[in-house]
Amino acid sequence: MAFFEYLKFDGAVLPLPDSYEVEYTDVEADSGGETEAGTIQRDVVRHGVVSIPVTFSVTSKWLARLSAYAKKNKITVQYFDTELADLKQTEMYVEGFKAKLKKDTSYKGLWTVSFTLKEM
Repeated sequence: MAFFEYLKFDGAVLPLPDSYEVEYTDVEADSGGETEAGTIQRDVVRHGVVSIPVTFSVTSKWLARLSAYAKKNKITVQYFDTELADLKQTEMYVEGFKAKLKKDTSYKGLWTVSFTLKEM
């Protein structure tokens, strides 16, 4: 049985994540805020900017590959978009990369890797 592909980095299919979440936020201009009348004024510059917190359990081979992606300025990412229920492509970068040894094995351990992908 083949697993669904949730993430692809530069065309390479990533392993099945332990956790995967898609968040949409709006980017607001500095000109927004509370008016003198006490109402909130929002000056939205971009709607629906995607960020994806994700966690993997991987071998040392994938740990090295994910570490290399984390150092890139941008990655072409295909991700499972929850609004479309299909893969969508955009440019993103990695923020908050963390690697934690989950279990020591005879082949350089099993690692828990977590980070957040941010849309550019």
